[in-house]
Amino acid sequence: ALGAAPAGATYSVVAYDPDSGELGVAVQSRTPWSGARVRYGMAGVATIASQAASNPMMGEIGLTLIQRGFSPAEVRDMLVKMDSGADTRQFAIVDTKGRTAGWTGAKNEGFAGHICQPNFCVEANTMTGPEVQNAMAIAYAQAASQKLPLVERLIAVLEAGEMAGGDRRGRESSGVMIFAPRTVAGYGDHMYDIRVDDNPEPVKEVRRIYNVIQSRNLPNHIGEDIAAGRFNDAFAEVDRRLALDPRNDDALADRARVYLAMNNTAEAIKTLKQAIAINPKLYYQVLRNDKFKALWDNAAYRKLGDYSRFHPLAPSVPGPEGMPMPPIPK
Repeated sequence: ALGAAPAGATYSVVAYDPDSGELGVAVQSRTPWSGARVRYGMAGVATIASQAASNPMMGEIGLTLIQRGFSPAEVRDMLVKMDSGADTRQFAIVDTKGRTAGWTGAKNEGFAGHICQPNFCVEANTMTGPEVQNAMAIAYAQAASQKLPLVERLIAVLEAGEMAGGDRRGRESSGVMIFAPRTVAGYGDHMYDIRVDDNPEPVKEVRRIYNVIQSRNLPNHIGEDIAAGRFNDAFAEVDRRLALDPRNDDALADRARVYLAMNNTAEAIKTLKQAIAINPKLYYQVLRNDKFKALWDNAAYRKLGDYSRFHPLAPSVPGPEGMPMPPIPK
């Protein structure tokens, strides 16, 4: 029989988007690193949340059984039968046919329960009451009806669970995973993998990190806009990126590029000063970037950092040989 694992109060959601083919799982817990312990999935197969007295075999064996053609309900029943600690477990499964199944063991700390519908399940233990899972289920249904991307649906579910009362002991960690075939370098299936292991506002931090990712992923047409003299369009693009992530130093550097193209050196340097305050290493990147060549010898720009530490980069060493081991100081 499968052994027990340390308990942890948690609420989570598993979901399948039939329009995009994406699978997703999201979690929040009062215990640390819940994202490492709860979330399992494989693109084109299924996703599973294993929580309470979490057991990784629920996710690992569960995925294998789904791959072998068993339904989520059949997999749930087999996992429960083979686990001597099933009464302390809570888990939920959704596959790429939208079939779902959940389990809440009788020894889960209250309030504990789950709601499974076609394409999604929500589950919770050690909550303030059934209003938590109810709010989560409603949030998913509403987000799905609005055709939001799956990652945004799952974050909305976590936010709804927290607003409804959440874990009655508090909050500490959270995470979201989205699985889609060959979405990373034409091979990997972890389309999104956001984890917050220890934070007083973990769901808010997941949302912030997601916004940072979206800010970096927005189309970048700054070069084309500058070449065509579309400076207002370029500024608008930068503003969209900064609205998602006010600390996006790359967006601020692009704004400085626009000012340079407009021959407004003073504003370009002022904007780069803001960016360098966020990321001091940007100071040296500008000195290696031909797009900022007009500023390389500018005295006002050089004062934004320690120019004495600037040096050209050494040649890289591509190929299989690698580099020799450096001397170890005695």
